[in-house]
Amino acid sequence: MNRTGACPRVLVVGAGLAGTATAIRLLHFARRPLEIVLLERRPDYRSAGVAYHRDGNPWDYVFNIQAGRMSVFREDVLDFISWANQEADRRDWPQHWAGHTFTEQGPAPRRIFQDYLDDRLAEARRQSCPGVVLVEADGEALDMDACDRGYEVTVGGLSATGLDSVRSGPLPDTKVVGADHVVLATGLELKDPPFAVEVSGHPSFVRNPYSAAGIRTLSRLPPEATVAIVGSVLSAYDSAGLLLRNGHTGQILLISRSGTIFRTYPGTHEHGVVRLPRPETLMEPYRDREEFLARGRAAWRAACSTVRERHPGIASAIVPERVAKAWEPYLPEIIERIPDEELRLLLDEFATTIAALRVGAVEYTMAIIEHAMRSPEGSVELVVGKVRAITPTRSGRLLVSVAGQHGGHGVEADLVVSNFGRESDYAKVGQPLWRALLGKGIATPHERTGRGLEVDACGTLLDADGRPVGPVSAIGVLREGDEIVRHGRTGAFAFNLAAIKNHSVSVAAHVTEQLELRQEGLSDIAALHPHYRSYASNPEEADRAALEEAVVLEVRRLATRERKKREALDSRLTASILSIGGLPALPAAVSRPDRLMRAVVNRVAAERLNDVSVTPRQLRRQLGIGNVDNPEG
Repeated sequence: MNRTGACPRVLVVGAGLAGTATAIRLLHFARRPLEIVLLERRPDYRSAGVAYHRDGNPWDYVFNIQAGRMSVFREDVLDFISWANQEADRRDWPQHWAGHTFTEQGPAPRRIFQDYLDDRLAEARRQSCPGVVLVEADGEALDMDACDRGYEVTVGGLSATGLDSVRSGPLPDTKVVGADHVVLATGLELKDPPFAVEVSGHPSFVRNPYSAAGIRTLSRLPPEATVAIVGSVLSAYDSAGLLLRNGHTGQILLISRSGTIFRTYPGTHEHGVVRLPRPETLMEPYRDREEFLARGRAAWRAACSTVRERHPGIASAIVPERVAKAWEPYLPEIIERIPDEELRLLLDEFATTIAALRVGAVEYTMAIIEHAMRSPEGSVELVVGKVRAITPTRSGRLLVSVAGQHGGHGVEADLVVSNFGRESDYAKVGQPLWRALLGKGIATPHERTGRGLEVDACGTLLDADGRPVGPVSAIGVLREGDEIVRHGRTGAFAFNLAAIKNHSVSVAAHVTEQLELRQEGLSDIAALHPHYRSYASNPEEADRAALEEAVVLEVRRLATRERKKREALDSRLTASILSIGGLPALPAAVSRPDRLMRAVVNRVAAERLNDVSVTPRQLRRQLGIGNVDNPEG
């Protein structure tokens, strides 16, 4: 809502990883006064979310990927490593980590990521342009309604310092916050597993292993107890590893429908991208599911063989990751040929398998699990089958009923731990905000996949007819289905840190662009010229050298964290755009061709920052950012 006499306001709902990363980018990108409100309903999740908050992540819970891939800035690949070694406050760290030197390929505890994001958010606030302010607010977004210039958001339990123009809400203890743009970054939603209805709230059942209560239960368990962990994804390894490091000697059962065990990254593993030809057989019509799966397996084996032959230096454990990444550009066309219902079934059935092909885990996590599974005296066993029900017994233990390939059987345990089990179908999410947004048509479940919400290429929410609902953007897991069908990103890569980095750049660039156009009376530019963002796509339509200079300057401005350097680049960019004199493709009726050119340049620059066809190091080299031989420079 454009408040008279006040600067525009962007309300970011959710202050975990996705929301904080977006706030950081907004603070960097905004050139004019802007109020950024970062709203979080759980203070302990601020700058962390479920994945990194301290209470749910003991010191032995490390990132599943190498520490060198954890920078919140894709264009500054070793920023997290640099922070951990040179800036982090280690006074309260345990001895093992307090004296540790972090390396690109090594592990790092997840809980310190919260401090890292806090520090980078504080830095972005200090380095923001005059009039650009950050307000950190506690409270839960409950509802939203469109208004003349944006949305009004009803917030329960609002607590914030410096937040003006807020009025009383329709319910007790609620306030209404007006915003010119709303960014939804609400993170993972916990799913209620149907097999655990009878043990919900039972003291021997841990529903959320990343809660403080869940960690306490695991830490206080008698060492001889039998533990059943539902799932074999990475959260299962966290729970099993915690028990083993605490000296647990009792049996630990990993119950997995697919029987998938994640790969261990070699100690020298580095992120890389290979090029592979299109899997042509998957582009052709097929008779039925069996034929499609058979083609997929054959094409996969052939692609893995190709990588091994062409790139003998790639470790065998990394080959599947390289193939999965190389196939991403082709997957949208393949997916387009699969009927909706069949696509949903395939995603459900092979979710864990796809995730395991696309990502592995570091040795720190996997070594203790693998030893306990393979050694004669090991206590960890993989049970393949689908959990049908968990029921209490008279003895106080829990009975896990498992349906396997050769029939059903029961597993009795002193403690049952469910994997995190997120809910991807927002029609089933019980949070008041999502019930309200879906009920009003502001949000629409993703039709093809049933995962996440319908959004356009900029991340703007779409209604049931495919029309933008106004200034409302989505970040992270909310875009899972769109990431799958639009970009071919599957498994956790549809919403993990890598995807969130890209979303934060594209959404922050889009939001600041739209707010600037509105302030200059060009808010209807998209309606009048719907293809304006593509005016620079044809080299024959512009002075390519001048346009390239402008794009490079904008890329560097977007990637620069120091305000004075950004301001200097902005001045050079303005002069560069004026020297272009416009594009031949620009309609003659455009009143401010220079301003439209700025929007075009901004969009191209944001796309370059999000180029996933290259590694972060290659990206720095292509964009001319810093010293490519020293990525920290």
